[in-house]
Amino acid sequence: MKKLSSCLLAGAVMLLVTFCANPQQMAKLAALVKTECNPQILECVGGEIKATYTIHFPEKYFVQTAYLKVTPVLVYEGGQVAGPDFWMQGEKIRDNYKAIPYKTASTVSRDVVFAYKPGMEKATLQLVATVYNNSKSKSYEYPIPFKIAEGTNCTYMLAKTNGTVYEMEDTYQKEVTEEVETEILYDVNKADVKNTRLNSKEIKAFEEFIKKAQKDKSKTVNSSKIIGYASPEGPQDKNNTLSNQRAKSAKTAYDKTISKKANLDVPVTIEEKGEDWEGFQKIVKASNIEDKDLILRVLSMYSDPVIREREIRNMSQVFQTLSTKVLPQLRRSRIVTSVTKKNFTDEEIAQMLSNSDENLTEEAMVYYAAKVAKDNDEKIAVLKKAAERFGTTRALNNLAAAYLTAGQTDKAAEALSKIKEESAGYYNNMGVVQMQKGEYDKAAEYFYMAKGENDELIEQAKENIGALLIMDGDYNGALESLNESKGFNHALALVLTGKLDQAKSLLTNADDPDESYLRAIIAARKGEAGNCERELAKAYENGKYEARADNDIEFAALQ
Repeated sequence: MKKLSSCLLAGAVMLLVTFCANPQQMAKLAALVKTECNPQILECVGGEIKATYTIHFPEKYFVQTAYLKVTPVLVYEGGQVAGPDFWMQGEKIRDNYKAIPYKTASTVSRDVVFAYKPGMEKATLQLVATVYNNSKSKSYEYPIPFKIAEGTNCTYMLAKTNGTVYEMEDTYQKEVTEEVETEILYDVNKADVKNTRLNSKEIKAFEEFIKKAQKDKSKTVNSSKIIGYASPEGPQDKNNTLSNQRAKSAKTAYDKTISKKANLDVPVTIEEKGEDWEGFQKIVKASNIEDKDLILRVLSMYSDPVIREREIRNMSQVFQTLSTKVLPQLRRSRIVTSVTKKNFTDEEIAQMLSNSDENLTEEAMVYYAAKVAKDNDEKIAVLKKAAERFGTTRALNNLAAAYLTAGQTDKAAEALSKIKEESAGYYNNMGVVQMQKGEYDKAAEYFYMAKGENDELIEQAKENIGALLIMDGDYNGALESLNESKGFNHALALVLTGKLDQAKSLLTNADDPDESYLRAIIAARKGEAGNCERELAKAYENGKYEARADNDIEFAALQ
């Protein structure tokens, strides 16, 4: 056997030496040429299929007076596409192509790129070779093309590019508690309540509010507190006593008048605050007193109330103004009552939306759309009413988000065009508009402008950038951008970077065909045929993936 092999080898060499005196014989001896491709299974990345093909010529093969043209051709279901020709020449030809030696073996490599087209999932990359004489007047095609790679991996195309929208939150509360208050004013150094002050229009209005609240089934009066104050003038001890006496006298007046007239029976607490420096500063700041900046500066410089009063009194003209315009407002007791109002129920909001929404607030409508609406169509209908009625950034933004969720890109763009205040959410949703249109570069520009607090990208923008990076072939960059999302694209990025177990841990929805298909890919890569078949069966249930799986190179080894 060894002798026979040696004879055959010697015969091949003799044949090579004998026949390779002219270009035609190069084609006849094509079997002596070896080819390879990197990668062996093609991969589509960022819409392109890239490969490097390599050709090995044996010694005494390449005729010194011959040209060789090699054309990479990608043959797929639906057609074929040729890459650029690669010309080589023998050593005795004076031209500008790659020169291949005759006496020694030689290896050459070239890169080739094909733009992806549907159908290329099931493709064959082959090299078509033609040899020419030194004048190119005669040509001889190689008997068959060299097949160097089969199948194209397009797993990255599973990325979800419908976009993650940004919705502004509502602040709707089922119950709203507010504090309403009135004041009783006193004469200087006095704590008795005058009847004239109890009969003031402010007190009367407060009494009327409490009466109505008591009768209103949607409101509950919870409690009251009475707080006594003294103006910051005179001895501090005396003012502390005075504020205590004023709180007590106000409580007596409250019991005899406000509480009694409104038939109010709620817990009441009393407090005394002493000298009201906080109120003093607030009134001065809001006033047009000529030297108010000087007064405020004194307050900021000294925290001791005795020093504060002394320094202010030293400004005699200023103190005179304060005595007439500010201090009388601080000789007081405040009556503060807590009232809780029940907002519209979900049922009431629904009823009003079906009849007339005139009494509905924007908060109620945005809340209903986000938390109660039975589907996205109802959500759009409610937000459309809110946008038409209020025209606010929030209503328009959330309407655009609902349109984007429904894939109604043009309507979303129209809603966003009406927003006057650009924000992180606006930029994100504008990016989703461009993303859904396939304008990925424009989308990225918007996403990178979607910055919130601390000049950081909002989470939705990060997720969308991650999806674009997957589509661009930057899988590590995508993984970094998607690190906190824990969604499908995050799992896909993990698969594309070889982190299969981490990816599987994120795919927890057994009823989602998208997740089932990606779990099937993970199982196939791990060689788990049974798990792969089970997951594919789940993915096939809605008819979405069966055709894709038939052409998916991910499952070729299991077929």
